[in-house]
Amino acid sequence: MLAQQLISTNQIIPSTGGDILAQIVSWAFYGVFIIFIFYGQRIQMYIMIREVENSLNKLKYIKEEGRKITIDAIKEIGKPTADPAARVDRYLDYFTIGPQSMDPAGIVYKLDHILDVRDERLKDEVRLMAPSSDEVQVNNLENTLEAAMALNYIYKVVRHFYIQGKKTLSLYVIMQLQMILPLVMKEAEAYASALKAFAYGQPIGDGVGPLVAAKLMRGYETRKVPKDCVVATVPFEGRTALIIKAEGPGGNVGKPGDAVETVIEENEGKIANVIMIDAGLKLEGEGVGEVAEGIGAAIGGPGVDQYKIEEKLTKYHIPINAIIVKEDIGDAVSPMRKEINDSVDKVIERVKNVVLERTKEGDKVIIVGVGNSIGVGQ
Repeated sequence: MLAQQLISTNQIIPSTGGDILAQIVSWAFYGVFIIFIFYGQRIQMYIMIREVENSLNKLKYIKEEGRKITIDAIKEIGKPTADPAARVDRYLDYFTIGPQSMDPAGIVYKLDHILDVRDERLKDEVRLMAPSSDEVQVNNLENTLEAAMALNYIYKVVRHFYIQGKKTLSLYVIMQLQMILPLVMKEAEAYASALKAFAYGQPIGDGVGPLVAAKLMRGYETRKVPKDCVVATVPFEGRTALIIKAEGPGGNVGKPGDAVETVIEENEGKIANVIMIDAGLKLEGEGVGEVAEGIGAAIGGPGVDQYKIEEKLTKYHIPINAIIVKEDIGDAVSPMRKEINDSVDKVIERVKNVVLERTKEGDKVIIVGVGNSIGVGQ
């Protein structure tokens, strides 16, 4: 009888302990559930804020490195008598106000004028900071300064929305910032990788258009055309090719719109075809250096050059073809990858096909290599 009672007691004790543990776990679960009902969004927001803060710290480091590289490049290349740091800091916050668009008539030429003034102002500042630099180095240092300015602007915009979201505890501000941060960081890292290429005159991915043009005009005499561009007259597949690119090897995109206008007018509109070659933004899944053909003015930027080219082509009813080399934003502004360099011969083959198929022997064609000619001579 005693043995049976002992066995019965031993069976009850573990059971009671198990019930208590199950109750504790159950109450803990309900407690966490209730907390998440009332405070789930706030907890999620604090996690997001922490992630954004980490990215912001990384952006700050990238921005400071960009500033340091710019100052070091100016000191090394320009041999200034005074420390350029204060003047660089002053121009990291440089801004440009676009023209009034309430009355859009003539806005393209207003924007064109403002961009010209901006470009000259930056070059003058570089000459003051780096008095020993030649014109090629001035262009390279201007590009370096602009990359540093872009990094500074990206950092300040992200910081602005981070502080706004933290002050207002707005989940939606922080959530939107967190969602776009991967793309923002990708762009910032691209500019960071571009800084040294700009400072020391290395070819970049965006220079594939000028590189194609330089290969086609190699060995032929070039002359300058407005603005900051060169043109060469080259026999090409039984036709006469007028090949245009930005003047190199300094960091320079020139004004292809003005150059194309000038060359068309010089030939009194007797141009059979215009072929434009440029870097094009690739989609994810597409390979770097893939070549594609299309129609239209293949040129980026604020649209001034594209407008001028289209106006002149429309006036003389000249057809226009485009060939692009696919790359992402990081490839475009960082030192030129092997895949992009290897695509040059493929582009030339495509140009030959277009010329043979779309023009007749004896015709004149314009071939424009669009892009930054840094590290790419004539």
